[in-house]
Amino acid sequence: MTRSMYIRNGALAIFSKDKKKRGRNLGRLKSLRIIWFVMLVLVGTVPVFIVNYIVYAISTDNEIQSRIARIQNQWMIVANQVSKSGYVDNPQNEVINAELEQMASLQDGRVIVVNKSFRTIKDTYEIDSGKYNISEAVLQCFSGERKVNYRRGDKYLDFAQPIYSADNTEVVGVMLLSSSTSSLDELAEKLRVRIRLLETIELVILVVISAVLSHWMVRPFRRITASLNHATENPLGEEIKVGNFVETRQVSEAYNKTLKQLKRLDESRQQFVSNVSHELKTPITSIRVLADSLMSEDEVPVELYREFMSDISEEIDRESQIIEDLLSLVRLDKSSTELNITQINVNELLEGTLKRLRPIAKQKNVDLILESFRPVVAEVDKTKFTLAVSNLVENAIKYNNRDGWVKVSLNADHKFFYVKVADNGIGIPEEAQEHVFERFFRVDKARSREAGGTGLGLAITRSIVYSHHGAIKLYSRENEGTTFTVRVPLIYIA
Repeated sequence: MTRSMYIRNGALAIFSKDKKKRGRNLGRLKSLRIIWFVMLVLVGTVPVFIVNYIVYAISTDNEIQSRIARIQNQWMIVANQVSKSGYVDNPQNEVINAELEQMASLQDGRVIVVNKSFRTIKDTYEIDSGKYNISEAVLQCFSGERKVNYRRGDKYLDFAQPIYSADNTEVVGVMLLSSSTSSLDELAEKLRVRIRLLETIELVILVVISAVLSHWMVRPFRRITASLNHATENPLGEEIKVGNFVETRQVSEAYNKTLKQLKRLDESRQQFVSNVSHELKTPITSIRVLADSLMSEDEVPVELYREFMSDISEEIDRESQIIEDLLSLVRLDKSSTELNITQINVNELLEGTLKRLRPIAKQKNVDLILESFRPVVAEVDKTKFTLAVSNLVENAIKYNNRDGWVKVSLNADHKFFYVKVADNGIGIPEEAQEHVFERFFRVDKARSREAGGTGLGLAITRSIVYSHHGAIKLYSRENEGTTFTVRVPLIYIA
């Protein structure tokens, strides 16, 4: 028996003995391993790159702040010397000029001194000497403020320092220093190279760890695949158990659950085939026995001949009924698109069904009662739904006591209508109630054959109700009676 099953939640397909499909399964496992590998690498590298970027930024900023503090200390010392020496009034002071030149040289930059008239009295580049300087930094310094500015694009640090008088009572000048940050850039580049080297090493380590982890994470699924391949060697497979992870355990449980359902279906199929063979063979056997009996006699009385032929005719009718019921089941097992849905009056349908069955009920003196609580119009397949109701009412009559009753009631709400068929007949034993809708199942086989049943009526009824997206329930107590309740939507939705 060829079959194909899919366990979608586990993202794993289980096939019988198709090597190509198994190859696709292995391909899916490889894809899953690659996905996990990429995810692990990304999860590992992204934080590393972020941390390294933060470390680089913090290290660079700390170095700049450290250099600013160091230059500021040196610059304030020079400013104090300039202030005490009265350099602003005597810019020819060779000692101070030498210190200013040395400071400019040490910082690989430029020193400018401006007096209180905003005239440049010292420029180590000798470009602006004697010129006026009314920049924002100079103006702020004459207000007593110190200024530090980092020109990242130009790679320079600018310092503006007020020069106070000897008694520190007023600002008599401003000292400007531009210090090159080229050395800082070289240091930052060295740090960047080291961080990149570190990132490369970390990436290699992460790739190796991710490869090992992805292989380890896929291993349980490989065991599942191996178990499934082994399981499919048997006609209906065997249960598997791989519980390394919650996911693999769920896949195993889903597969085992599906396998159990398949086994039940296979057992039901085998039982059905056995029952069909038996049911079809029984009338034929009876016909053959009757025919052989007639053929074995030389002179058969007309009365006996007619009796035998009548029995043969009944067996033929029984065979035809079984075949017709089987064909009905086959048709009902197909797609519900074959239903001929129309809007009908359910009250009239029940009245017509009971009217047709009253002669059968009269033979056992069974009262047929119809209770309609309200008018009901619904969308159903009239022919098939009539057959379902007929099967329920006819069974209630056949398996009832003489002088009994069968009550059919109809009710509805805003969404469903309800048909209830109740009787006070022989009832159904509790242990048999869960099997009554199975094909060819009979509670009392001898009595069922005597009543002319095929054991397919309730199976057909359930299929019809299900095809209308309805439900059917049974309540019964032995020797007290049985009640079937059918619920069907008022509006059919395909």
